[in-house]
Amino acid sequence: MTADALTQEFEEFSGQLKSFILRITASVQDTEDIVQESYLKAYSSLDTFQGESSLKTWVFSIAANLAKDNLRARNRWTEDVSDICKEKALTNQQFFQEAMQIRQTSPQGQFEIKEHIAMCFTCISKSLPLEQHLVLLLKEIYDFRIKEIALIMDQTEAMIKYYLHTGRETMIRIFEKRCSLIKKEGICHQCTELNGIFNPKQNAQEEIVKIKMARDAEKEGKEKLFDLRAEIIKGIDPFTSKAATLQLHHLEHNRQVMEAYLKKDG
Repeated sequence: MTADALTQEFEEFSGQLKSFILRITASVQDTEDIVQESYLKAYSSLDTFQGESSLKTWVFSIAANLAKDNLRARNRWTEDVSDICKEKALTNQQFFQEAMQIRQTSPQGQFEIKEHIAMCFTCISKSLPLEQHLVLLLKEIYDFRIKEIALIMDQTEAMIKYYLHTGRETMIRIFEKRCSLIKKEGICHQCTELNGIFNPKQNAQEEIVKIKMARDAEKEGKEKLFDLRAEIIKGIDPFTSKAATLQLHHLEHNRQVMEAYLKKDG
């Protein structure tokens, strides 16, 4: 493969790679650094690429290793990340002032419940062990096959299946307990609460029934509801969506809060 071919093909999947790394790190700056370093490593190691996998799989393996190095010394987020970050946000006037400024002035400052579902998934999934986190994203959001994920993670297919099964089970359990969109007893109502703040003239319930996951919550099983949640996330690019600037602002707030919380707790 030539350097020009690498550059051309890299551009074709760079959007997916960028969103993948963001969903691992929750940091725009770290994402940009890792994506750039992934390209440079692929470029400098191009003569070692034997075509045993697709170029995309090979580059994702480089990026996954860089992301693991980036996060290895950091603590996992906790399952109650939404509660912790909400409590801090409610006492942070600057956060809301900045968010409202984005909402009023940015072309990517809209608030949509689907977009918040995707950001929530990013935050909750950071409570998983790192290997489970990466495997879950690669399979459920980016549609890599088990064989490809085994190459990316340098693990056996049996271990990949174990990580996937365990990661799914954990995420399903958390959402079953927390998400009021799929269970009336759910303790988290942030989607509707934030919709009320950013879209005060909009009927939140009318928006919720447009979301298949919420609309079918009473008749679908928990596995299917997780799949429907994953479908929502697949359809959202956190860097180019209509709500990207607002949600990235929210995600950065959560990252800062959780890093401070875990440092203090540790």
